[in-house]
Amino acid sequence: MTARLSALLFILLPTFLFAQQRPIRFNEDQLRKLQTAEFAITQLYVDSVNEEKLVEDAIRGMLKELDPHSSYSTAAEVKKLNEPLVGNFEGIGVQFNMVEDTLMVIQPVSKGPSEKVGIMAGDRIVAVNDTAIAGVKMSQDEIMKRLRGPKNSKVKLGVVRRNVPGELIFTVVRDKIPVTTLDAAFMITPTIGYIRIGSFGNTTEEEAVMAIAKLKDEGMQKLILDLQDNGGGYLHASVNVASFFLKPGSLVVYTEGLNQKKQELKSHSMAILQDMPLTILVNQNTASAAEIVTGAMQDYDRALIVGRRTFGKGLVQRPIDLPDGSMIRLTTARYYTPAGRCIQKPYEKGESDAYRMDIVNRLEHGELNNADSIHVSDSLKYKTLVKGRTVYGGGGIIPDEFVPIDTTRTTPYHRALLRSSAFVQTTLKYIDGHREQLHNQYPTFDIFQKNFQVDDELLELLKTVGKSMNAEFNPEDYEKSKYYINLQLKALIARDLWDMSEYYHVICEMDNTLKRALELMKD
Repeated sequence: MTARLSALLFILLPTFLFAQQRPIRFNEDQLRKLQTAEFAITQLYVDSVNEEKLVEDAIRGMLKELDPHSSYSTAAEVKKLNEPLVGNFEGIGVQFNMVEDTLMVIQPVSKGPSEKVGIMAGDRIVAVNDTAIAGVKMSQDEIMKRLRGPKNSKVKLGVVRRNVPGELIFTVVRDKIPVTTLDAAFMITPTIGYIRIGSFGNTTEEEAVMAIAKLKDEGMQKLILDLQDNGGGYLHASVNVASFFLKPGSLVVYTEGLNQKKQELKSHSMAILQDMPLTILVNQNTASAAEIVTGAMQDYDRALIVGRRTFGKGLVQRPIDLPDGSMIRLTTARYYTPAGRCIQKPYEKGESDAYRMDIVNRLEHGELNNADSIHVSDSLKYKTLVKGRTVYGGGGIIPDEFVPIDTTRTTPYHRALLRSSAFVQTTLKYIDGHREQLHNQYPTFDIFQKNFQVDDELLELLKTVGKSMNAEFNPEDYEKSKYYINLQLKALIARDLWDMSEYYHVICEMDNTLKRALELMKD
């Protein structure tokens, strides 16, 4: 056996021995076969080979034949994937976007390292440690590498500020920058609160507790929890959130697999909203940890679920760290709701392309437009645990109240704007030229929300930017999609002047699922 394979097995064996709950069985003939193939290729092949890539390709090939969610990630990919869930990274602390090859600061992170030295919204960072990053066709990944660095390290930034001559120099001491998982929290009516969770990470529980306290102080008597487009995250975070609404000790989810005994996860004592009326919004992109919360609330008759059938990602991945910092995420079990429904939708081993086309197939088969297009076998009927209502398994969570996807709102021109970055680039340029005026005219978000209208100047700018990005203006299409186009512009301006919560406060006006939820909650 080659040294590389021997070392790999030496490192992995203790992990497997610890993780397995059944006796380990190795097929020595197959291991020897793999070893011989790797040895033959590296030692006898006619040309030189990259042994590291060869082994990585072999791992990827094996995993591809299993299920759609077992995967391999390089060390760099592991770090990048973990940042949004771990809750922080180390850097200078700015939200930014690229405008014509120049990094423009949208907002410095509150109390972050950049704000402390005086960097402001609208500033353009043109140099990092005396190296130009503006106008040199540098990739965004390369710029990020230069801006990020270990906590307490220093970085010198060259900044150009509107109406200030010359280049300003700031020395920023890098620090840990928080990454939030809660997108928005606000009162959508005088008594109904709205919280949108974008993913489930280490900080989700803390963020949600703070948001709930704030909304309670503002008069919240009912809550809409928006999990639309939430792709999941950490299992423990979903259990923590579910615990807000259930009696302590309630089963939230259980996992089970061929080599994994049944493991139950129950709610803890943080039942801060145990009696508050709750509605959860879901769609076809709601997945994994978000489906765990949704399924538990439905099984206990604790919430009304509104929207469309969720994605159906109910496979448990165990991370297996490899010696070079890379990782295998291997499926070891399935998620089941408290009533016994398997969240995972059906799949064929090795057919990952077909699996990824599932959402497109749902649209083509009419499921996203008509609830009657969802066909479920009688053998997959289950009963909720409190009221005994019929709910369904078979993959994903089928909502209590179906809301079809709205395909009538968009036109070819609108879709062309969405495909490009025309909306973002237009609002960045508009704010850059009107920031002081906008702050003076709309000192608070409430005033902005009530009075801001897309004017001719902003529309002409959208036409110009859109044309430069192959989104040619079409007057007829614009009139049909005018409401949605203008609302998108308004929401992006609100985001840049305030934050993501204000963005969703504006954009939710076009959310038919939310509108239906409000009607049901008022009734």
